[in-house]
Order: sequence, then C-alpha cells, then structure tokens
Amino acid sequence: MPSPLTSRLVRLAALAILVFGPVIATPAADPPAPKPITHSFLATGNETYLVDGSGKVTWSYPQSSRDGWVLENGNVLLALSKNKNYPGGAVVEVTRAGKMVFEFAGTQSEVNTVQPLAGGAVLMTEAGDKPRLREVSRDGKVVAEVALQAQTKDHHLQTRMARKLANGNYLVPQLLDRVVREYTPSGKVVWEVKTPHMPFTAIRLPDGNTLIGCTLGNLVIEVDKDAKEVWRVTNDDLPGKPINDACGVQRLPNGNTVITSHHATANQVKLLEVTRDKQIVWTYTDTRKSGIHHFQILETDGKPLAGPSWK
Repeated sequence: MPSPLTSRLVRLAALAILVFGPVIATPAADPPAPKPITHSFLATGNETYLVDGSGKVTWSYPQSSRDGWVLENGNVLLALSKNKNYPGGAVVEVTRAGKMVFEFAGTQSEVNTVQPLAGGAVLMTEAGDKPRLREVSRDGKVVAEVALQAQTKDHHLQTRMARKLANGNYLVPQLLDRVVREYTPSGKVVWEVKTPHMPFTAIRLPDGNTLIGCTLGNLVIEVDKDAKEVWRVTNDDLPGKPINDACGVQRLPNGNTVITSHHATANQVKLLEVTRDKQIVWTYTDTRKSGIHHFQILETDGKPLAGPSWK
C-alpha cells in the first residue's frame, strides 16, 4: 500500500498534467552546419586567371603561364610559357587592365619560375644548355646569376618553382634529377634531398622543414633540415584519389596544405586543401579541360589570408 507521501505526490502530478498538459521531451536541435570554406586565387597554366570565393573568374590574361603572383599594388607578375612572341619564355608584370609595366624575355629554352624580391627585383629560372637562376632589376639589368647543376638532355624537366630564401640562398626543385637543392649565390650546393618522384615545388617553411610537391608521384612530402621525411600525403590517404600530377603546392597560415592536380580535366578536382591529419576540407572544380600548373591562394572566406603563407 503506497505511503501517504507517495499518494500525495501522485495526486500533485495528476493535477499538473490537468493544468499544464503532459510534458513531452523534444530532441536537442542539431548544431548549425559550418559554413563551407571559400578561397579566391590566382591560377597559372594553359589559362591564366583570377577566381573569387564563389568560383567566378574576375580577371584573365590571354597567355599561358608557368608561375605567378598578385602583387600588393594589384598587378600580376607572371612567368610566361614560350610562344611565338617569347620563344624563350618571359617574365612580365601586367595591370588588371592588361597593360604591361615590366617585361624581360628569356634567352634560352624556357622560363619556368618567377618570384618578386625585396627592392623590386624579380627572380627567374632559365632552362636550357646553361640552366641558371637570374635576378633582374626593374630596369632590365641582370643583377645576379647562379649556374645550376642540372641535367641538360631535357630542358623542360630541369627546374620549376625555385625560390630565394631569407638567408640569401636559393631553393631549387630539379625534376628529372629527382632532387631539391639549396644553392648559395656563388652556386655552391649546401643542402639537398632526393625525392620519391620529380619535384615541382619546394618551399622552405619557418621551422626549417621543406615542403615538396612530387608531380606524377601524386604525393606531397615534408622533410626536416636533415632531409628526413616527417610527413606525406598521397592518393592512398584521400577518398576518390583526387591528386593527379601534384605540381603547385601552398602551405596556408592555418597549417593546411593546398595542392593542384595539373592533369585534372573538366569536372575533376583541380585544387584541394588538406589538413595535417589528411582530411580534405576544400576542393575546387571547374569545366575547363586544362588543369592548373601553379596557383596562389589569396583569401579565405572572403578575407585576406591571416598571416604569411608559403608557395
């Protein structure tokens, strides 16, 4: 027999139901879905263009390019592919209106790299029988030249994204040699790493590590100062195996890595962003038949990149 207290509680509960209605548990609302990541970027390759965060092309240049940068003044610095006007390739700076404000023609087989330097000069590579780096001032004078120790049987596969380092040396990926080398201004090799496939991009990171895109190996590796591999991402790590010729690479301020698939065609992934634990968080796809050779991520979610990035 229930106690008087239990009976009283039952009567109060019944009264509450009569007054307020039955209590119905409602499931907790799902948290709002995170907004998708967006990027604006410069693409170089068979087509040269700028894309905003919505995927709309906002600017284009009517020549094929190998490398490029959007400068602080809004102009675009490009390494142009060889063509009838530039049989040895060239470096140009153009305004958004298409006006050329700087031009330096290559004198050998190809120009595959350009990098803006402090003080206004530019770094370029020249592929040919005498593979070399050149620093050129804005008045067209060669102010530095470094001979490269590279094979000469295939000019096209000599070098790609060479970069001048903060210490004054140069980091040079050498494709057919399957090596990344660091050269002093006198041409001495002071560091190198053999790569598992042809290296296209070599980026010296602030911690001293080097990030390398390995083209047809469809992989990106990171090595430490002793040339020991400390990280890699390959198609085996990613659903759908989206990497198709890992040429250009960029490390973002958030630690993620963006990779281009140069051989991707229409409606295939052209760019993808992966986290350190190899999760894909952003992709770019379009209907162009040609892929992207190299690129420069400019904004994330409509805002300029917060902090430096490396490409």
